Order: sequence, then structure tokens, then C-alpha cells
Amino acid sequence: MVDRYGTDVLAGGRRRKPQSVQHTVELGMVVEDAQTGYVGAVVRVEYGRVDLEDRHGKTRGFPLGPGYLLDGQPVILTAPRRPAPDRAKRTASGSIPAPARRARAARASRIYVEGRHDAELIAQVWGDDLRVEGVVVEHLGGVDDLVRIVADFRPGPSRRLGVLVDHLVPGSKEARIAEAVRRGPGGPDALVVGHPYVDIWQAVKPQRLGLTKWPSVPRDIEWKHGVCEALGWPHADQTDISSAWRRIRSTVRNWNDLESALIGRIEELIDFVTEPAA
Repeated sequence: MVDRYGTDVLAGGRRRKPQSVQHTVELGMVVEDAQTGYVGAVVRVEYGRVDLEDRHGKTRGFPLGPGYLLDGQPVILTAPRRPAPDRAKRTASGSIPAPARRARAARASRIYVEGRHDAELIAQVWGDDLRVEGVVVEHLGGVDDLVRIVADFRPGPSRRLGVLVDHLVPGSKEARIAEAVRRGPGGPDALVVGHPYVDIWQAVKPQRLGLTKWPSVPRDIEWKHGVCEALGWPHADQTDISSAWRRIRSTVRNWNDLESALIGRIEELIDFVTEPAA
């Protein structure tokens, strides 16, 4: 039908107030409390409250609900929904969990990683799979002496050793060490693989922290300290670095929050050390 009264010539000049939309709160999401102007990353959600940690590492609690800004837009923060009980559950690594049973006794085979942070992240995402398979992950504190470590382990068909190395790129020190291991006594029962990242932190997708990419750190600055400094996080000592890692790791929900270059290498190592002896 034709509008007899025509359009409101003033309507175009009126600016409508943005409407708040519901948004499920997620760990690592950066929001602003519209009333106080407090900006922080979500580090905890429980009992109808959300804890926000600002760039100085200080934490404040706020109630879930309206009154927040996300990327400048008003939102109503809602608690994460529990998965429907009839949906097929999956582990954090994306696999379908095996029927409930006791964890398998530890195999003689092992997976070695460079540091504690590597081991913690792997346990967080692949822990269910590793317990079912009876695979133990140990951290070395570095790989400079990896050739001797592998020789002392004495890999064999029923005692395989997989090693994950950081920054395994052509021409690097790590690449030379990996090649020496391949030529060593471990033979086909030792496998060294790696990801291209300077540190395991980089294997977490930067978007989980509200970043488009990880900060660039000059080579003369220790990488973790440089990252914390660039992000405005405390970095005076190892306690600060550990706190930063807990903050990063808290944003990892499952394998989807990790870079594929790491996911593929972990799956490869688990398959290698669990293959039946020939």
C-alpha cells in the first residue's frame, strides 16, 4: 500500500542508540565496564561474576549482565552454556573419549619436550589421550645436550622416544641438533620433530589474547620478557613470567585455539610412540 503521509523527513537525522546484544563470555576476551571504564581480559567466570585482569596484572570482579563494551559495542555478558547431555563429547584434543576405564600403565616409550610450559600445554590439550595410551611427557630444560640424552635413553622397538623441539627451522641450532640425533644410535626408534615458533607461547593463537599477532621481539632481548614488556604485563622476574604463562594458557579451551604447526607435530609424536613394535 502507498503511504499517504509519506516518510518522516526528520527520521534520517535521528541517531538511534546502539542496542546491547547478548554475548557469551570467554576466557581471554577483552571487555570494558562501561560505568567505570575499567578494561581487562576475562580470567575467571563463576557464580554469576566475571574477573577482569587489566594490563598491569590487577584483577577486579564484576557481575555478569549488561553494561559492558566489546570492541566498542554494548554487550550483555552471559555465562557459558553447558553442552547438551546428549551431544557426543570430545576431549580437548578433538578425539572421542574412550569408555571409562583406568589409565593404562605407563609405556617404556616417552615424549620429551624442551620446557615446563611445553609439557603443561600438551597435558592440558592431549592429557586424556596420553592417559589412555600410557604415554608420559617429560621436559628437559633445553635441548643443547639432546644427542647424549637420546643415547642414554637407548631407544628400541618397544622403547621409542619422540622429541618436540622449539624453533626447528632450516639453519637453526635446533635443526643441527635434530640432524645429529637422526644420525645417532637412536635410529628409526627416535623421532625429533619441531614447530617454527621461538617459544611454545607462540603456538597459542594470538586472537585468544585479543591480538592480531604476537609482538616482534629484538634478538638481544629474552623473548618471554620482551613479549610481556610489549603487552604491558609485569616481567621483572620469573614469578611474573609464570603468571603471564598462566594467563595465556587459561585462554586455551581446546586444540582449536592452537596453531596447526604444533597440533600436527604432537599427533605425529603420539602416533610414533604408540605404534606396535614390529
